Amino acid sequence: MSSLIGKIETEVEFKANADEFYKHVRSEHHEFPNVSSDHIQNVEVHEGDWETHGSIKSWNYSIDGKNEVLKEKVEIYDENKTVTLTALEGSDCLKLYKSYKITFVVVTSTSGDGGVVKVIIDYEKLDETIEEPNHYLNFLANLLKKLDSHLTKA
Repeated sequence: MSSLIGKIETEVEFKANADEFYKHVRSEHHEFPNVSSDHIQNVEVHEGDWETHGSIKSWNYSIDGKNEVLKEKVEIYDENKTVTLTALEGSDCLKLYKSYKITFVVVTSTSGDGGVVKVIIDYEKLDETIEEPNHYLNFLANLLKKLDSHLTKA
């Protein structure tokens, strides 16, 4: 395997209702500016809709004090509560990575409330000088923690 190709991952525990949490990760991306307005400015549909496998969305966000855009194609696999976002042309991350894919896997606790969401980034760096996308992974983990806080507010 080339040293340019890699995978990084983390897990984030959540206390919110697992179905509600998954619904937001799956198809309620338009809610994220309300969840984290300091980091997510806008999310809009370019093709398809909020609910459909294969839809294309654009995210405007701030990371490390810099405004960026992620244009992504969503893949939804409800049978195992998995959502994949694949970066498309026009995404800032593709200035550093030849390919970039985020996968979220929501694992429900046995009680039905709370659980863990696995966040996986598969990528291929443009060259050896590029760092692993750890800042993106940390950004996503923090965003999911904010989502949990948002959903568990009384």
